[in-house]
Amino acid sequence: MITRRSFLATSTLALGAQPPRRRNLVLLVADDLGLSLGCYGDKNARTPNLDRLAAEGVLFTNAFCTTASCSPSRSVMMTGLYNHSNGQYGLAQADHNFHLKPPVKPLSRIAKEAGYRTAVIGKFHVNPPSQFQWDVRQEGDTFDVDILNGRVAKFVGDVPADTPFYLHMGFGDPHRGPGARFHVDRKTTFDPKEIKPPSFMADTPAAREDLSEYYEAVKRMDRGVGLVVETLRKAGRLEDTLLVFISDNGMPFPNAKTNLYDSGVHLPMIARGAGVPAGKRCTAMTSWVDLVPTFLEAGGLTAAGLPGRSWLRAAREENPAGWDHVFLSHTFHGVSMYYPVRGMRTRQYKYLRNLNPEITFMHATDLSGSPMWQGRDVKLPMGKRAVEAYLHRPAEELYDLAADPDEVVNLAGSAAHAQTLAAMRTRVQEWRKATKDPWL
Repeated sequence: MITRRSFLATSTLALGAQPPRRRNLVLLVADDLGLSLGCYGDKNARTPNLDRLAAEGVLFTNAFCTTASCSPSRSVMMTGLYNHSNGQYGLAQADHNFHLKPPVKPLSRIAKEAGYRTAVIGKFHVNPPSQFQWDVRQEGDTFDVDILNGRVAKFVGDVPADTPFYLHMGFGDPHRGPGARFHVDRKTTFDPKEIKPPSFMADTPAAREDLSEYYEAVKRMDRGVGLVVETLRKAGRLEDTLLVFISDNGMPFPNAKTNLYDSGVHLPMIARGAGVPAGKRCTAMTSWVDLVPTFLEAGGLTAAGLPGRSWLRAAREENPAGWDHVFLSHTFHGVSMYYPVRGMRTRQYKYLRNLNPEITFMHATDLSGSPMWQGRDVKLPMGKRAVEAYLHRPAEELYDLAADPDEVVNLAGSAAHAQTLAAMRTRVQEWRKATKDPWL
């Protein structure tokens, strides 16, 4: 049951009974990574370090971001609040300048007040930085994983052995760079002819070439994860650490990133360490609003006013009861890329409410400029979705994911699914009221 309460009350924090050991907290965030890992069954990928991490911990098969754009998604994982609640409606940088509401208290401040040393290393991308009060803030756009790991090693080495730490680390990969190309040598180690595009993409030479660079960037990011894990191990801090690896949104291709279709929001999440069993798969449906409650529990803390919940107990079970839906929210990417959507996903169905269906869906510039989009055959659909259906959407969308995993058969007008549509519409509306959605 959703209760109507304030979700900005993160400043109301009660310290629980202190555990014998205070768990270190580490969140590793990939940039624009879909389920493109070997441990998730992607045969294109070469990700030995993340595959090993999954074998040592828990691989979540139903993890979701709540919004498939960078800054809004990162704001959710840092605050435990949906982006339409916390104020980070769109991108943080340059003229976009979206930012958190002043009352919002991020995890970094909660942890710092509880005696943790805190650091952000690599991509941060949420405003305003002063609201986080990091002890160490080393942002940057470097894609060099050795440089990033060197900063991690220094931070961890400077933290006294009896002091817990919270590290938020953002990789640059596999985000696109200048000219909408990936930050890799054009002669990648992946043969485009051997790449199999996912079902949401058209299988064209341009798409395969684009994907070969994407997988090279994923490979570099995977190496970076391995370096950080080894740094924690050598420092003797790994076993006292809850380490979670996620992505901010789906692959940087049209039909994925910035969309609330599964190609944009169904993402990897791997957890390892304190309180988490090894070698398990967990089917719990969880989203990034659950990350802050999970880290708070691992740190022996409690917080009021958060819509999510800790999944530490659920991670010990393969099919935990009561974890059967997530809510979704998108408003802006960049300031000119406005397409507000609210929705809900269950194990079988997805419901999307497009709040302004009369406008054309806007691409992010790195997607519209991508070789995959620029080199497409305009007569071909995007995977199984017609380009017209992608650009112009109805007020409501309803998909049976069991029968239609590509989300192309809209059942919103089906009499046979009217009851499902009405029930999900009502639940989304109640959730919007409870989370004080300004777009109501």
